[in-house]
Amino acid sequence: MSLRLKINLIVVSLTFFFAATVLALELRSMRESVHEEVVAANRVAALLLQGTALRYAAQGTPAMLAFLQSIGRIRSNDLTLFDAEGRELYRSPPPTYKAGRDAPDWFSALITPTPSVQAIEFPDGKLVVRANASRAEVDAWDYVVTLAVGALGFLLVVNAMVFWLVGRAVRPFGQIVRALNQLQAGQFNAALPPLAGTEAAAIGAAFNRMVGVLQGHIETERRAVRAEMQLSDSRDLAQWIDKHIEAERRMIARELHDELGQSVTAMRSMALSIATRVHSFDPQAEQAARLIADESSRLYDAMHGIIPRLTPLVLDNFGLAEALNDLVERTQRTHADVQIALKVELSDAVPGADASLALYRAAQEGLTNALRHGRAHRLQLTLQYLAGELTLELVDDGSGMPPEDPQRSGHYGLRWLAERVEALKGTLEIGRVSPHGVRLQVRLPLSASEGAA
Repeated sequence: MSLRLKINLIVVSLTFFFAATVLALELRSMRESVHEEVVAANRVAALLLQGTALRYAAQGTPAMLAFLQSIGRIRSNDLTLFDAEGRELYRSPPPTYKAGRDAPDWFSALITPTPSVQAIEFPDGKLVVRANASRAEVDAWDYVVTLAVGALGFLLVVNAMVFWLVGRAVRPFGQIVRALNQLQAGQFNAALPPLAGTEAAAIGAAFNRMVGVLQGHIETERRAVRAEMQLSDSRDLAQWIDKHIEAERRMIARELHDELGQSVTAMRSMALSIATRVHSFDPQAEQAARLIADESSRLYDAMHGIIPRLTPLVLDNFGLAEALNDLVERTQRTHADVQIALKVELSDAVPGADASLALYRAAQEGLTNALRHGRAHRLQLTLQYLAGELTLELVDDGSGMPPEDPQRSGHYGLRWLAERVEALKGTLEIGRVSPHGVRLQVRLPLSASEGAA
């Protein structure tokens, strides 16, 4: 049901109720009026006829009959003359006013008062004066019909005007509904013109503001989606580059270990052999050969120091636990005043290659930051498997974290580490410890490609 129809029905109901109330009040007034008129007319007629009728009655019944015939009909009264035996001698003629018409029975019963009868008795008979409200009923009925027709006309005119005025008043709501339908259909540039009426104008202005804000949000969302897609592409590219870098570093490390290492070892061996052979007859050649052997030895040591930084070959050969142990030993050799405690509790869990490399890089980055930036002296490195998760935790007693977020303050190693952990659906947490120091914690789920041995 539309708002326009609802308002019209309300107005029709109120108008009908008003008209019905007016008619009811008018009927009550008519009933009282008819009652007063008929009863009063009956009493007056009886009083006037009583003296006159008695005088004619003294002259005999024929004189009385002639008198009644001469006066004819008295308004709102019926006259009936009876003789001494009760026979009817005379009855008033029917009314000529609106002759042949009568009010409906239900209407007559509604407004007609209780019949009033006055009897005048004399020696030869009796004159009965009976109230007759039929003409008053017809007058009242005609008035009611006129009033009802007028009320019906008034009802039709008023409701037609209300229907037209309400139609004009609610016309802006149709525009609002159409605009909302356009918005629902995806036309986010829908707008409403200035609408007539205070409420409609306020709704239209609010709708236009809402569309403007919605367009702004949609544009922001589109930009966010584009940025997210670009970021996702960048992350995929970074992961692809990272994998290729790791592969290249692994290949370079193996080349250094297998090819260059053997070549340097051979150079040192040949230099020592030459030095031994020329020892007795060419001291300068011996000195040069031993210098070459020493340089080859230093080159071999430097090469073996570079290989773990390129890629932990021990990780591929012996697993994560041994790689961490090797990392701790090498770190302590280069930092004699540092104490590093390592605790590994993997139980029967076998981390996959990606998870092992990520955890190793996390330990490597954490140790580097703790020693270089935090100047720590005691570190605790823990690796454990619990409830389907691999957890690596490094706690140091260094100077603590900088005030800003370390992942957003130029610590690109941590940012790179966080992206690598996130790619494996893990979490990276960095926080302060009391009284001073930093805790780095990495959690990785054991994926479907990994499992228990």
